[in-house]
Amino acid sequence: MLSPHEFATLMLVRQAPDQLDMNRAELDALLERQLVMLEHCGKGARRAYLTGKGRTFLDALHPGDAPHRSRKTAGNGGGTGPETPSMPGGRTTDIVEPGRAG
Repeated sequence: MLSPHEFATLMLVRQAPDQLDMNRAELDALLERQLVMLEHCGKGARRAYLTGKGRTFLDALHPGDAPHRSRKTAGNGGGTGPETPSMPGGRTTDIVEPGRAG
């Protein structure tokens, strides 16, 4: 079972991995449980990311917090552009201009 701090760290890895303090003790526990992995970047920097097990764990406990994927709809480029991050629990909608066909 994860402590509240470990769970919060796991959510932080999902939502804002660049803001994560890589020296957090909770990160070691998540690595041991194989919920996160570390990627070694240039100049000795490291970045944490969720493993499949970590994503499954968060999806099971907090399904509404999963990052939204781009959907293929008329007028938005068919989902080929970069994904737009959304706020946790937020919803995105397409903006349609009256009188313009997609």
